[in-house]
Amino acid sequence: MSNTFKGVAVFAAAGAMLLAGCSTDRGGEDPGSTTGATGSPTADGGVCIEEGATIGVALPQKTSENWVLAEELFNDGLTEAGFNPIVQFGNSGVTEQQNQISAMVEQDAQVIVVGAIDGSQLGSQLETAADAGATIIAYDRLVKNTEAVDAYIAFDNFQVGVLQGEALLQGLAERKGEGPYNIELIAGSADDANSIPFFEGAMSVLQPKIDDGTLTVVSGQTTFEQAATAGWQAQNAQTRMDTILSGSYSGDTELHGVLSPNDTLARAALTSVDQAGKDTPVITGQDSEVESVKSIVAGEQYSTIYKDTRELVAQTIASVEALAACGEIPVNDTEQYDNGVKVVPAYLLEPKIVTQENAAEVYANDPTLGPLTEG
Repeated sequence: MSNTFKGVAVFAAAGAMLLAGCSTDRGGEDPGSTTGATGSPTADGGVCIEEGATIGVALPQKTSENWVLAEELFNDGLTEAGFNPIVQFGNSGVTEQQNQISAMVEQDAQVIVVGAIDGSQLGSQLETAADAGATIIAYDRLVKNTEAVDAYIAFDNFQVGVLQGEALLQGLAERKGEGPYNIELIAGSADDANSIPFFEGAMSVLQPKIDDGTLTVVSGQTTFEQAATAGWQAQNAQTRMDTILSGSYSGDTELHGVLSPNDTLARAALTSVDQAGKDTPVITGQDSEVESVKSIVAGEQYSTIYKDTRELVAQTIASVEALAACGEIPVNDTEQYDNGVKVVPAYLLEPKIVTQENAAEVYANDPTLGPLTEG
C-alpha cells in the first residue's frame, strides 16, 4: 500500500484547519509584489483576488455525469458569487487541457481550478500560472510532481476504495451464500491520480481475503497495471471482461463478484457478463450515475458511492470566496497527499456507500436521484 494515500481522514466536526490561501512567491520575486493575475498584496506576502475576478476551471473529458454537472454548478455558482468563470473541458486530451490552462493565464485568471486529465503532465502550465500570481486548486484529482498547487479539494479517495471493498464482501455474503468466491478486479485509468488510491483502498480490504482463500481472482490479474482501464472508457472495460470470461470462466465456472471503481465501468462489466450468459455478479461502483442507481434499486448492480458533486463544487467556490475576502483556504488534512514534490494541503469530504437497502435515505435530498428510489 502506498504511504501517499494511507489512512482515512479525520473530519473535524468544528472548524477545519486553515491554509494561507493566497499565492506566495515561487519564482524568486519579492513575495509582496504583484504580477499578471494577482490582486492586492496582504501583509503576510499573499494576495487578495479582486472583486469580479476571472476564475478558470479546467475539467477533464465528459466521461461521467458528475463532470457534466460540475460544469453547470461552477458556471452558475461562480457567477452568482460575483466572479467571471471560464469553465472548459479537455475532451481532446492532455494537450487541449494544457492549452486551456495557458489561455486562462493569458486571460488573467486569478484562481485556476484543475480537474486534471493526467495530473502529472500539467506542471509547466501551472508553474507559469503560479508565477503570474494565480492560486491553483486541484479539484477531485491530485496534481502531481509540481510545487504549483496550493490546495486539493476532494472526497477521500482511499476511503472510497475501502468502502467498495467492504461492499463487495458484504454483497457476496448476502447474495452468493458461503464462500469461497470467484472475483475479478477492474481499476481506473492509469493517468488519473485517483485510480491508484481507489484500487489500494479496495485491496486493503480484499487482499487479506485473497490470501486466506476466501476470494480467488480466477484470471490471475491482481495488480493495478493488469486491471487498469485506459481513459475510463466503458468499451475498454467491456473488451477486457469479454476476454477474461472467455478465457477463465468457460463451462460451469461462476463469477461471483467484480470490483469496479465507477458506475460506467460497472455497467460495462454487467453487459459483458450478460452477453456471456453468466449470472449477475455482485458488483461495486462509484458516482451515483442515474442508470446505476436504477440498477441498484432493481437489485442488479450491488453498490455505488455517493460523492455529492454539489457539495464538492460548493466547497471549492467557498475557497475562492475566502480568497476574495483576503482570507484562507480551509483544509482538514495536511499529511496524506504527497504529490511527489510536496504534501498538498487538502480539504477532504466524506464519501457514502449506497446499496439497495439505504438508497432512499442517502438520496433523500438529491433532486435527481431521490425520486428514483421512491416507491
